[in-house]
Amino acid sequence: MEPSPTGARKPPRGIYLLPNLFTTAAMFAGYYAIVAGIGGRYTQAAIAVFVAAILDGLDGRVARLTGTQSDFGVQYDSLSDLVSFGLAPSLVLYTWSLSALTAYGPSWGKVGWAAAFIYAACAALRLARFNTQVGVADKRYFQGLASPAAAGLCMSFVWSVEDGGLFGLHATDMDFVTPFVAVIAGLLMVSRVRYFSFKAWPLSDRVPFIWIPAAMLVLVGLALDPPRVLFAIAVLYVLSGPVMTLWGLQQNRRQRAARGGAHGDG
Repeated sequence: MEPSPTGARKPPRGIYLLPNLFTTAAMFAGYYAIVAGIGGRYTQAAIAVFVAAILDGLDGRVARLTGTQSDFGVQYDSLSDLVSFGLAPSLVLYTWSLSALTAYGPSWGKVGWAAAFIYAACAALRLARFNTQVGVADKRYFQGLASPAAAGLCMSFVWSVEDGGLFGLHATDMDFVTPFVAVIAGLLMVSRVRYFSFKAWPLSDRVPFIWIPAAMLVLVGLALDPPRVLFAIAVLYVLSGPVMTLWGLQQNRRQRAARGGAHGDG
């Protein structure tokens, strides 16, 4: 490493490429998901989006570990996320199910592409808002559903249905369900609902013991039935946001009521 003017050692120049290589790999996985979706390989497309999510989670950690965080990396990561978690899920949902709505008439066909566009547009808005809040927002929470989580919900839904059906329903039964999945996931991304951020986990040096058997159960479940376990995890996480938000509002009301009572007694 070369010494800087302040005496601190600067990392080698080549190491700055490392987190960007992970970001590029994530974008490649998202691009592959689009190609696979257009080709009718929906299971492969869904898996590719999950691969992109894993790589997306690694690039930031690699940047922090190597001390190579940069504004360029933040912007590049957002563009990669737009491809992998915005455009890819939107196009996969459209080619998989939403385009089939044209069989019910021109108006239903418009509903299909509109639902796909709403998801993609909300992902873009979510990422733009996130970029403006970097360094300001509470890192323990996301404001709105993160785009990888929204993509995980949609793609685990597709994967589960393709892999033998979901709740006894198959792809042909999902024509009128998929628009709701796409729109709800999209609107949650631009909402003010708070979601726990795993980027801030663990909150301390100690990890609660309960997490160890819980992680083991998840791993066993993923080995036995990956699409449905991922779908269950995605649904639980999506529901956790509104539950946590409502609980926070209730706590605030109680605190205001307690303060009001204290002032009244005085």
